[in-house]
Amino acid sequence: MKRIWMVALVACGLLLAGCGRQADAKAGQKDAGSLLVGPEDVLVLRTGAVVSGPLVTGTLQPEKRADLRAEVSAVVTAVFKDNGDAVRKGDLLVRLDDTAIRDALVSAQESERVAGQAYDQAQRQLQRLSTLRASGMASAQALEDAEVRRNTTQSDLAAAKARTVQARQQLQRTEVRAPFDGIVAERKLSVGDTAQVGKELLKVMDPRTLRLEGLVSSDAIQSVQRGQAVSFRVNGFGEREFAGTVRLVSPAANPTTRQVEVLVDVRDALPRMAGLYAQGRIATASGTALMVPPATLVRAGEGAWAWRISGGRLQKAPVVLGERDPRSGDYVVRSGLADGDRLLRSPLATLKDGQAVQEPPAGVAAAAASSPVR
Repeated sequence: MKRIWMVALVACGLLLAGCGRQADAKAGQKDAGSLLVGPEDVLVLRTGAVVSGPLVTGTLQPEKRADLRAEVSAVVTAVFKDNGDAVRKGDLLVRLDDTAIRDALVSAQESERVAGQAYDQAQRQLQRLSTLRASGMASAQALEDAEVRRNTTQSDLAAAKARTVQARQQLQRTEVRAPFDGIVAERKLSVGDTAQVGKELLKVMDPRTLRLEGLVSSDAIQSVQRGQAVSFRVNGFGEREFAGTVRLVSPAANPTTRQVEVLVDVRDALPRMAGLYAQGRIATASGTALMVPPATLVRAGEGAWAWRISGGRLQKAPVVLGERDPRSGDYVVRSGLADGDRLLRSPLATLKDGQAVQEPPAGVAAAAASSPVR
């Protein structure tokens, strides 16, 4: 009898163990079907300001820029600044050989001295003859001849002074100086080069005076006015936003492209932005709307939806989209989502409507985010 009870007890134990293993297996299958997400995988929609207006594209150019060219023909003897060097107004940038011009200045000064002596002598002679003529001791012809000599020497003196001034100016032009504070944008010569008149030597610009020389489609030009705000991005500076203000709208369109030129004053410009391509938007109207990034959306034909997390499960939420911001790429949400909705940032193709979602507790997520990475 005891043996029969022992067999029955062993059979019951085996049956209970089997049931426990089946329950654990089902629980494991249930956990395997849920989606584990972290805070970085969730996007919370918020209503924000939306600015609309025509696109503007163009390049950033300094308003204060100067192409320094040679004004005399001479050999370059020294170059004091290189590309990217900062300069102050009046700094010496290039020196040209002034030997021949200095000799010409010395000759002009000597000619001026001789002409001055001749003029002084002729003036004194005219004064003496005038006195003698008043007393009847000199003829009128002699007085007239003295006056002619005085006038001739006066003209010679004026011409000599002009040559001296010209030679002094030529000497000053052998030293090329910075016209304003800025930086050297481009150096186009070296020591030993022969600088002909009109040859470009250096380019100097002031990077603090950058402006956007852009173009706007003629279809939207009626809404563009002076003083409107402009936000734009610059190639090479990633997602950074720059701001500016419309200063000038051209009164005529380009006859080839039918686009209108717009000048935009730039705030917080950087020296390395000069010459770069920029694209932005002129704020002609503003409002508020929900914006959703394209990576959060799933498209099928002309429709689109997003995966919303609610009550610990995924919900397939169809979305009606509006216009797209050409700068950020985000879409305006017309309907289907609301402020505060929690969406998956980058949904997978294997997700299912109603699928369970597991999220770490708030305290655990905060601790993981603040813990140092080793």
